[in-house]
Amino acid sequence: MSENLPAPGLLARARLLAAPTVGASVVRGLERITGRPVEQGFSGTPPEEPFICVGATLPDALRGGPLVWFHSVNAGTDALLSAGPWPSGALLTRTVGRMGERIAQYVLAWVLADCQSVPEFAAQHARAEWRRIPSELASGQTAVIYGTGRIGSAVAGLLRACGIRTVGVGRGARTAPAGFDRVVGADDDAQLLASARWVVSTLPLTPATDRFFGTDRFAGMGGATFINVGRGATVDMQALETALHTGAVGRAVLDVLPEEPAAPGDPGWQLPRTVITSHSAGITADEDIVVDFAACWEAMAEGRVPDTAVDVGRGY
Repeated sequence: MSENLPAPGLLARARLLAAPTVGASVVRGLERITGRPVEQGFSGTPPEEPFICVGATLPDALRGGPLVWFHSVNAGTDALLSAGPWPSGALLTRTVGRMGERIAQYVLAWVLADCQSVPEFAAQHARAEWRRIPSELASGQTAVIYGTGRIGSAVAGLLRACGIRTVGVGRGARTAPAGFDRVVGADDDAQLLASARWVVSTLPLTPATDRFFGTDRFAGMGGATFINVGRGATVDMQALETALHTGAVGRAVLDVLPEEPAAPGDPGWQLPRTVITSHSAGITADEDIVVDFAACWEAMAEGRVPDTAVDVGRGY
């Protein structure tokens, strides 16, 4: 667990380090919140004093030092945790900010584009072809959303506002979080997939979700559009390609891929009825980093575990 709260006195005297890539507006915000200067750039030797670190990655040199708290500027922490054992006792938090809202709008945009045949009309325009294509209503159809955390709930809430039935798939069936009509466990999703119009993944990458979407799940979809805004490695790309060719998956919108950035020769570019959007559905803003860091700082000052604390055992 990373939910080892540092003592208030330790926070009060810890040095504050930030990666060189952290922007000036974020640095000013961190200094305002903590009342101390930010030291940017990492030397090859870890500090001897307790320290707080803000950045996207934790250099190996700092993993051996007295790290009190690492605040990630990203929502996903799989790269951080896969780089080596997490320092014992160090708190790990992440930046979510308004990412749920941004990703929800991204998903809704592609859902509506699906209903209005936007890709088909764009292709007709390129051919200077005039042909009517019937539209369909989003209302009354079903979206199955994998991941019922803050981002999944935001996606569900916006789709539900359009009259779409939202079913979440989480670690186990329980009371549905805001935005969902119901939630089921991952072992009970087979019947849902057959009736889904859209299947949306917001899953993080953990040992349990690696290649989670494989042959069986894709084969069970009845022509649904698959939208991935989680992590690329949760998808078996060969299984997705097969499902697109058989029609089990009607269309794919992939904001993430197993290997990023995708090279021109990446086979993902050649998938039929697929759009790749270069991991841009929920780009983190500097304001998001500052707001979430401030919320964590306030929570710890009050002796509470921050809402964005990461369980390093689970990976999210």
